[in-house]
Amino acid sequence: MKKFYTIKNHHPIISIINNSLITLPTPSSISFWWNMGSILGICLMIQIITGILLTMHYTPHTDLAFYSVNHIYRNTNMGWFTRTMHANGASMFFLFMYLHVGRNIYYNSYNLIMTWFSGIIILFLLMATAFMGYVLPWGQMSFWGATVITNLFSVIPYIGNDIVQWIWGNFAISNATLNRFFMMHFLLPFILTVFIIIHLVFLHTTGSSNPISINYNMDKIPFHPYFTYKDMLGFIFLFIILLKLMIWNPYLLSDPDNFILANPMVTPIHIQPEWYFLFAYAILRSIPNKMGGVLALLMSILILMIKPFIFNKKTKGNQFYFLNKILFFNFMFNFFILTWLGACPVEYPYVTLSQIFTVSYFLYFFMNSYVSLMWNKFLT
Repeated sequence: MKKFYTIKNHHPIISIINNSLITLPTPSSISFWWNMGSILGICLMIQIITGILLTMHYTPHTDLAFYSVNHIYRNTNMGWFTRTMHANGASMFFLFMYLHVGRNIYYNSYNLIMTWFSGIIILFLLMATAFMGYVLPWGQMSFWGATVITNLFSVIPYIGNDIVQWIWGNFAISNATLNRFFMMHFLLPFILTVFIIIHLVFLHTTGSSNPISINYNMDKIPFHPYFTYKDMLGFIFLFIILLKLMIWNPYLLSDPDNFILANPMVTPIHIQPEWYFLFAYAILRSIPNKMGGVLALLMSILILMIKPFIFNKKTKGNQFYFLNKILFFNFMFNFFILTWLGACPVEYPYVTLSQIFTVSYFLYFFMNSYVSLMWNKFLT
C-alpha cells in the first residue's frame, strides 16, 4: 500500500484541507463517473458567483423585473456573459446531478445511508432554488409556471388554499410573491452549501464507494495527485460544454414564451417548466386526480429514499447481473421518455404514454431488488 503523506504541526484548516483533498484514502478503481461530485461543486460556485453579480442589477418588482433582466443582457459590462452562464449553468448543474444520482443507483452507492439521504435533501433544495430562479425574469412562462406549481399546495386538506395565499403574499401572484421568491432564491444556495458540507463530512467518514462495491483498504491510494488531475479534466469538460452552449446558442434550453413580458390576462398555449423538471411534470400530468398527481410528483424523488431499505445486502455488486443492467437502462429510458412527454401537449396519445412510463418508472425500484434476490438464489 502506498504511503500516505501527512502535514503535521499546521493550522487546523490546513490539516482539514490536507486530509480532505491530498491524503484522503480513495479506492484506486473509481472511474470518471466519480468525478460528478467535484463537477457539481464547481457548478455551485459558478451559480453563486454569477448570481451575486446579477443581483447587483436585478430589480425584484413586477413592473421592472423583466426590463432589468433585459438591461443586464444589453447594457451592463459583460452582462450577456453573466446571465447566460447563470441560466445555462443551472442546466449543467441538473445534468451532472442526474448523472451523479444515476451512477449512485447503478453502483449501489446508496448503501452509504447518511450520505445518500443528505444528497436527496440537496436535490430537493436544488429544485426549489431553480424553480424560484425561473420565476425572476418575469416572462410569460415564469409567471404561469409559478401559478401552476404554487397552486399544487392547494391539495393539502383544509389549509391548502391558505398556504397558497401565504406563499403568494396576496390573493394572486403579485409583487409580494416576486420579492419573496427573489429573497429565497438568494438565500437557498448558501443553505445548499451547508448541506453539501454535511454531505462531504458523511462521505469522508465512510469513504467513497467503488465499482465493485467492496471496501478493500489495501487498494486505496491518496487522492492527490491521482484524482485531482482527473477532477481537473472533468472541470475542463464542464467549461467546454458550458462555453460552447453560451457562445453558439445561449437560449437553446430556454422557452421562447419567457421573452414575453408576464401577462396575467393571457395564458400561454402550452405551459411547461425547464427541461430538468419535465420528467416530474409528465408524472404529475399523467394522473387525472390532482392530489394523486401531486403525490406522484413528490414520490418521483422521495422514492429514492427507500433504495437502502429494499436493497438486499447479500447481492453486493448486483450491477453486474445482466437482468439488473437491463432494468437500470430501462429506468434511464423511462426518464428520457418522460422528459420528452413533459414537453408534449396534454392530449392523446401523450397522456396515455405518460401513464405507462410513470408506472414503469416506479416499478424499477421494486423490480431491481426482487430480481437481485432471485438471481442470487439461482446462482447459489
